[in-house]
Amino acid sequence: MRVGVIALLHESNTFISSPTTIEHFRENLLVVGDEVRERMGDTHHEVSGFFEGLDAEDLQAVPIFAARAVPFGTITKETFDELVETMFSELSKAGDLDGVLVAPHGATVSEEHPDADGFWLTKLREHVGLKIPIISTLDPHANLSQSMVDATNAIIAYRSNPHLDQRARGREAASLMARTLRGEVRPTQSAVLPPMAINIECQQSTVPPCLPLYELADKMLKRDDVLSNSILLGFPYADVEEMGSSVLVVTNGQPQLAEDLANELVEYLWNNRADFDRELISIDDALDQSMQLDGPICLLDMGDNVGGGSPADGTLLAHAIRAKGISESFVCLCDPNSVAQAVKAGVSAKIEMQLGAKSDDLHGKPLVVQVTVVSLHDGKFEEPEPRHGGFTKCDQGPTAILRTEDGLTIMLTTRRMPPFSLRQLTSCGLDPASFRLLVAKGVNAPVAAYAPVCQHLIRVNTGGVTTADMKSLDYKHRRQPMFPLEPETQFPRS
Repeated sequence: MRVGVIALLHESNTFISSPTTIEHFRENLLVVGDEVRERMGDTHHEVSGFFEGLDAEDLQAVPIFAARAVPFGTITKETFDELVETMFSELSKAGDLDGVLVAPHGATVSEEHPDADGFWLTKLREHVGLKIPIISTLDPHANLSQSMVDATNAIIAYRSNPHLDQRARGREAASLMARTLRGEVRPTQSAVLPPMAINIECQQSTVPPCLPLYELADKMLKRDDVLSNSILLGFPYADVEEMGSSVLVVTNGQPQLAEDLANELVEYLWNNRADFDRELISIDDALDQSMQLDGPICLLDMGDNVGGGSPADGTLLAHAIRAKGISESFVCLCDPNSVAQAVKAGVSAKIEMQLGAKSDDLHGKPLVVQVTVVSLHDGKFEEPEPRHGGFTKCDQGPTAILRTEDGLTIMLTTRRMPPFSLRQLTSCGLDPASFRLLVAKGVNAPVAAYAPVCQHLIRVNTGGVTTADMKSLDYKHRRQPMFPLEPETQFPRS
């Protein structure tokens, strides 16, 4: 039997003024046919799991289309049209299929289609018909829509944040596809979408408040009639009607059971909703705490979360660290113009530079400093371990390492690079353990990389397009009322 493989992944931050274009995809991943397997078959991504799982089940994988861009702004109409047109053109060339494994992100927004994933999944269902099973993975930061649910036979979200189980979920989806095609199971699913958004700071799956919810979900999986269940944490930076947290359960031909168990999960989530919205730590408080602790300490810069689409050039923490006089600190900024300036000056040069804060006025002011150019690099590195995002080969473009006289080490990159791997530092000759403070521009995703070398991790409420303070975001399209934005929100249960 022949099973198609399709992936279209983008986490779209609608609060970013700059759009995502086709060049962002070409820079990162945009492939068709056999090149899908060539580029993704040996990664920690769910698409790699698709291939591995289908091979194990003696099913023929038919790679069709894969596109991915680093999280950024809303996708332009022209770009999304081109992506979808290419996808369905390749699908038409693929011939008859017995099933389709798909990997949308779940928080993709285009200018024309706010629920972009729901749009192309619905189009896919119309293309293949009702008899061909479509089984989907999702990033748990998906803003689940009923359209996504209706278009698929089963949805399986990653179960970890940081996302370390992507390949395993891909294998699980392939196994479920095999069992479905052999007639062993008949997936039926039900989702519940409460009027609630989980604060991004509370979304780490291995600690409370998320941990008890995942433990409840894991307990359900011990039932023979439950094929899968998923917790969709949501992505608060996509201002769309679907924004919010949700749950989903897949059973073997028992739609009422799927609905009942989904309601059981969401009842726990709703009854404990106050635990998923906590007090945030200011920059000053975070640094004051840091001065009382043994290092290394990782400061998670939540307002400039590259994995959430931010520009990666925020300087708020860098300024504050210098003002406090905390030496032996590290920060990474995406600033291609300054990289070019450092390259021109050369290694060992001492120059004055204006670094970062060039994309907008939300993430601080440029850092005006005298620096020494310590080293220059091509910015390419590989991560052998499973890390958030699932990819192994990384390219942040030409990179410069600078050091100020007061002990701040600054990495300048040409491309935005989420801080998911310590190889980002070690490939440039930096020892993470040698720093007292390391600023990682993320919330939960960097934890897998930084926790092994940092004695403490502090999530800092910095300003920016990924601020953890949802109440400060100017929503126009989300559902109302919604907890915690409207604290008195009611969720009537039948």
